[in-house]
Amino acid sequence: MNERNRKFEEALRDLGASDELLTAEEKASIDERGYVVFRDALSEAALVELREKYEELMEREGANAGIEVHQEKGTRRLADLVNKGEIFDSVYVHPKVLAAVHRVIGRPFQLSSLNGRDAIPGEGNQALHADWGPRREDEPFHVCNSIWLIDDFAADNGATRIVPGTHKLGGSPSDDLTDPRLPHPDETLLVAPAGTVCVFNSHVWHGGTTNRTDRTRRAMHAYYTARELPQQLNQAEYIRKSTYDRISPAARYILNV
Repeated sequence: MNERNRKFEEALRDLGASDELLTAEEKASIDERGYVVFRDALSEAALVELREKYEELMEREGANAGIEVHQEKGTRRLADLVNKGEIFDSVYVHPKVLAAVHRVIGRPFQLSSLNGRDAIPGEGNQALHADWGPRREDEPFHVCNSIWLIDDFAADNGATRIVPGTHKLGGSPSDDLTDPRLPHPDETLLVAPAGTVCVFNSHVWHGGTTNRTDRTRRAMHAYYTARELPQQLNQAEYIRKSTYDRISPAARYILNV
């Protein structure tokens, strides 16, 4: 085992992340369907704290919210959550999430970004897309994402849609679809209670749907990429001393700081 792989395996071990954490059904889901759902990843107490922190950050950052990574019309966005509260420390190192990510990427990886997103009422519809450019069918998977449900995801409030199995296809959605914004006959909607986390192979076709309610629908996205590739947010550039000092060496490894 080379030095890079050794450090990676040590970090996963120290964080308690191993393939044995995943059931046979969970492994089959991430392998074949391209996603897996873990219920009760967040406690009620954690959800209350996350909602309070989410709104506190939105109010404090105002028009600049999310600017470190991306701002999107029709949504509220947050970015660089790694540095914006101790409540976020356990999110990107969750053992079962890391085990699922490792199963997808299959080699040393790092956190690419930890962001927040919620579609405002009447908005949020996205074209079906993959979080990567066109990919050859024989190419390894490079990216994996996770959606942390801070609020319930329902059929009418902008829940994410996924087209199972499309992570195995080459090319991109636009190669096969006339209009990627329209519903897909094979899509499934992520309808689940707050506290759930969905880990999905980011090469699978997915997208947000329109929030048809009068309330917002909040979520976090912990996004990972193979270690040899650039991060969406350069964690070493943004890391704050208070964050670095607070987290474990294994967490620092996942951030690549």
